[in-house]
Amino acid sequence: MILGKKVRLYPTKEHEQKLWQSVGTARFIYNWTLARQEENYTLKGTRKNGGKFISDNDLRKELTILKKTELNWLNEVSNNVAKQAVKDGCEAYKKFFKGLADKPRFKSRRKSKPSFYNDTSKLKVKESSVLIEKVGWVTIKKNSIPINCKYTNPRISFDGKYWFIAVGIEKENPIVALTTESIGIDLGIKDLAICSNGMTFKNINKTRVVKQLEKRLRRLQRRVSRKYLKNKEGSKFVKTSNIIKIEKQIRLLHRKLANIRSNYNHQATNKIVKTKPSRVVMETLNIKGMMKNKHLSKAISKQCLYEFKKQMQYKCEFNGIEFIEADKWYPSSKTCSKCGHVKPKLSLSERTYICEECGLVIDRDYNASINLSRYELVG
Repeated sequence: MILGKKVRLYPTKEHEQKLWQSVGTARFIYNWTLARQEENYTLKGTRKNGGKFISDNDLRKELTILKKTELNWLNEVSNNVAKQAVKDGCEAYKKFFKGLADKPRFKSRRKSKPSFYNDTSKLKVKESSVLIEKVGWVTIKKNSIPINCKYTNPRISFDGKYWFIAVGIEKENPIVALTTESIGIDLGIKDLAICSNGMTFKNINKTRVVKQLEKRLRRLQRRVSRKYLKNKEGSKFVKTSNIIKIEKQIRLLHRKLANIRSNYNHQATNKIVKTKPSRVVMETLNIKGMMKNKHLSKAISKQCLYEFKKQMQYKCEFNGIEFIEADKWYPSSKTCSKCGHVKPKLSLSERTYICEECGLVIDRDYNASINLSRYELVG
């Protein structure tokens, strides 16, 4: 199984300047690819130029010609950065037309994640350094990346504070002696996850540390907003050095909160996998539909439910545990875990499940997790 290895880079000022050049190139070429594709397809469904999708090979040939004339500055960075950006843009459009994703958006300098691709064949690793094409040998922690092995999809990214390199490395799946236990996991907003074996993982966003960070973030956001209004000149906003300072603090706070939530999800999923169940059953999550609820969308986005499911999925696969997603319409919350009676209606405000048939009184989420643990695929 291929697992990702993410390692921090320690670039010099010269290295960092070249890294930012590569990031800018990747963003520019990605946007250029989307713009070229939109020339062949209109937004409202009527087709231009026969409506043919431009292949990434044709766009690369076009780009090679442009590099000799208008876009000669692209020669300063690795050729593979632009090639991969074209490929990423074309893949985004293919997924859109297949109905697998929303229409791809143009990347902005302010909001998009700074990252770019490094060619696998050009990537070289030593004990305490890594060679990035057209950047040079950049320092890393000693033996943080295995040497003399096959790497896949190397990507360099910036998280607002540090630079990282992520590579895929082939690892053998360990032989784990599993139990016969089947664990059902019910995800929610009140608690992150309730398991059928009694394990409960609280909502990290309700802790004092996270609440204090969010409070500080709100204050900084209000403060920077006031400064923007104060320095407004006509229809333009002047970005002062104080605004840049506050925006940096906001960016670092967002980074800290994201790391806290991601770390908590890793701890929770690791704890579940370490119980060595034979299978794990989770409900199918319609995150896109859930986010349409204006009252709960913020709480749902903070929980990172899709990230939890993704981590659970690959950790189960790595350890040989069967991972099952229950049917979308499986009534796990409405079904009594004792007698099997299904309630015709159960409102979201009812946090305790009371069965009219057998009189069972049980926590709603724990009841759902028990039902999920007993879920069997039909067919």
